[in-house]
Amino acid sequence: MPDYRLPAEWEPHAATWLAWPHRRATFLGPFAAIPPVYARLARLVAAHEPVRIVGARDVLAAPRALLADEPNVAFLELPTSDSWIRDTGPVFMVPRGRTGSRPAAVCWDWNAWGGKYPPWDADAGVSRGIAEHLGMESLVPHVVLEGGAIETDGDGTLLANERCVVDPRRNPGLDRDAMAAVLERWLSVERVLWVGGDLAGDDTDGHIDQLARFVAPGRVLAARQPEALDPNHAGLEANLAILRRHVDARGRRLEVVPVDIPACFAFEGTQLPASHLNFYVANGLVVVPVFGGATDEPALATIAGCFPDRRIEPFDCRELVRGRGGVHCVTREEPAITPDEPA
Repeated sequence: MPDYRLPAEWEPHAATWLAWPHRRATFLGPFAAIPPVYARLARLVAAHEPVRIVGARDVLAAPRALLADEPNVAFLELPTSDSWIRDTGPVFMVPRGRTGSRPAAVCWDWNAWGGKYPPWDADAGVSRGIAEHLGMESLVPHVVLEGGAIETDGDGTLLANERCVVDPRRNPGLDRDAMAAVLERWLSVERVLWVGGDLAGDDTDGHIDQLARFVAPGRVLAARQPEALDPNHAGLEANLAILRRHVDARGRRLEVVPVDIPACFAFEGTQLPASHLNFYVANGLVVVPVFGGATDEPALATIAGCFPDRRIEPFDCRELVRGRGGVHCVTREEPAITPDEPA
């Protein structure tokens, strides 16, 4: 898409999108604790930028009541199957130097992480529904890809995990070269950098937003688990080695900063993918998952050093992670068009 560019998450936002939770599907334990977590996140982000919440009319009755006093929160009646809008929502592109142009929305196909959680038919229409509501052009590759599977520096480089992108349950017949070509074409990136592995308990098969995140062009924070007996130790060490060998689209060898994640984090004996890397960058704000353990403060300090001009907000994710995700998984940024958008 030569007329568009995939922006980094830290670039200015027009809004943040959420999908209201109404289905137990991925969640372990009591579901009643989950909607208040989304409400708390919506209030936090709404202090910095508009928040838009999607759901069917009956589903939206709850957040309309919970957030009635929040003037910066609005609602869009759009049926959903689940609440992981990072994966079901559109991937927004910004125009390259076209005055008066609007962002466009890449609307990928959706099959619930390779067919894991039927039914998913309503979520398959979320990205196009949002694009239509915003009056944006929809770009439709007819390929399955989740938003949490990709990470960009806004400067032509994309990070992705081969395990969840090159997958016969998602896109039979498309190998790594074919998927790299799809990503380069539809996301207008120049280089795809692959990693592998996943966190124990991660039903997405290794989304990159749990493993490695750009914080600036050429600089990546990467999950590490120093406990040798932890199930995540070996895979994360391998990823660190891969990342340190990578060179981005501008010829820079990546600077890789390790961030330790909680060891053996579980709910009633089931391992969960607890990662501080699943943070969300909003206007003037970074929301960082914390889990009540020894890795919280060091992770917050490292992330604060990467975003010195933003408020760093720890967000207790011990309930949310029972759905096998975090704050990045339940948010989707809509970029703003800035006057100095490069041509």
